[in-house]
Amino acid sequence: MHAFQPLPPGGGIFLSSPSEASPYIRRRWERNQRLRAFFDQWAPRRDAYRRRHRVYYEEIRRLYTFWVPPGARVLEVGCGTGDLLAQVRPALGVGVDWSPTMVRIARAKYPHLHFVVADAETLSLRGTFDYVILSDLLGYLEDVQRVLEEVRSVCEPHTRVVLNFYNALWEPLIWLGEQLRWKFPASIRNWLSLGDVENLLYLTGFEVIARGRRLLWPLRVPVLDSLLNRWAMLLPGIRRLGLIQWCVARPRPGRDVPPDPPPSVSVIVPVRNEAGNVEDIFRRVPEMGAGTELVFVDGASTDGTVEAIQACMTRYPERRVQLIHQGGPLGKADAVRKGFAAARGDVLMILDGDLTVPPEDLPKFYEALVRGRGEFINGSRLVYPMERGAMRFFNLLGNKFFSMAFTWLLQQPIKDTLCGTKALYRRDYERIRTLRGYFGDFDPFGDFELLFGAAKLGLRIVDLPIRYQERTYGTTKIRRWRHGWLLLKMCVIAFRKLRLG
Repeated sequence: MHAFQPLPPGGGIFLSSPSEASPYIRRRWERNQRLRAFFDQWAPRRDAYRRRHRVYYEEIRRLYTFWVPPGARVLEVGCGTGDLLAQVRPALGVGVDWSPTMVRIARAKYPHLHFVVADAETLSLRGTFDYVILSDLLGYLEDVQRVLEEVRSVCEPHTRVVLNFYNALWEPLIWLGEQLRWKFPASIRNWLSLGDVENLLYLTGFEVIARGRRLLWPLRVPVLDSLLNRWAMLLPGIRRLGLIQWCVARPRPGRDVPPDPPPSVSVIVPVRNEAGNVEDIFRRVPEMGAGTELVFVDGASTDGTVEAIQACMTRYPERRVQLIHQGGPLGKADAVRKGFAAARGDVLMILDGDLTVPPEDLPKFYEALVRGRGEFINGSRLVYPMERGAMRFFNLLGNKFFSMAFTWLLQQPIKDTLCGTKALYRRDYERIRTLRGYFGDFDPFGDFELLFGAAKLGLRIVDLPIRYQERTYGTTKIRRWRHGWLLLKMCVIAFRKLRLG
């Protein structure tokens, strides 16, 4: 194993102001700066807080000292003031935190351990570890997937990653505790299920080998706390209520490298009256693989969208672009089909022209596909919290209902059926295209034709969480009740074809 060595701080989202970046990146940076400032301010009170909530932190200590043996090389990301890292008694202990005040206190308390101020999204560490701890960290991260990818870079085949996070069933009680100042008020951003975390670990090259829930009663009440937390938690059903969710993961065996030479990419962008978003698409869609082309498919826009695309084609001559005219407002499914037919890339992606899915996330879809983590990468808006106004309430309820229905129908976990962003290889799309008549031809979106076809062909469908943004230009094309009725009809067809056929 290599010796531990901190590297110079990188330009991560927590450490430098992205003044020239897109509004999406600037908003992320500003949110993280506010949260880091809070933890700096709160750091001197952390020890008193841990004493006040000793039942909870004793359970955390029991969890980690069970899985992490003494004398190991241990990295803790989000170490706070270093107490948990010290409790597992490492031979080499390295703690990383984004709060300089937390790190300063940790260094004073535990001078025999190493503590580093660093951005979790750019760890800036050289070396590998036997164990990596992420305790109560995932809920505060802007990009969980990016942090897990950084953790993967300091792992060897024998490394184990141990993490815990709050159970979403406790969200109302934790919110109440924050209002009553019983819990410190750094609002949790991400309420992740065990399934969400397992999927994120899979996307970043890990496999989960153990999982569970603990702690039903976080208050000190003699006899009662032991009865509930030790014995009641063994009962089926009851253990799903535990406050602490945890899992242990290892790097997935086998090769996990992209193909050489890398495949080229076509990003299909269906647009109708999206003139205000066109230049952002040109500027923000990153280059991927052997090269990236943009394929705009216009559905008879009346707001100058076509003229905006043509102007940007002149303004950005380095971009490879095709502009296709649908010949009328024929719907997104027709636009996707025409875009795929014209695309020249090996990998096909869809990006909705409303930019509610950040183009900066497209490389995640590319990496998941080319590294073999899935054969059909399906964007999911229902893992991370959305921006206010990004999705109407009944649309959100409908999406959650159809995600459960399609998970059962397709017999693969599908968190979000209507996220517009998807990625697959051209060769697999050509196979899906031949099944179009099998399911019928009335899908106005194109999403279900692709999902049904991928399931029928036995392709591995993998959800990839994205942060859904509020639309800043134009109006939605979704008609919730009419399209909702169509989705119900599709469920019936999928049931007949996939479960009865």
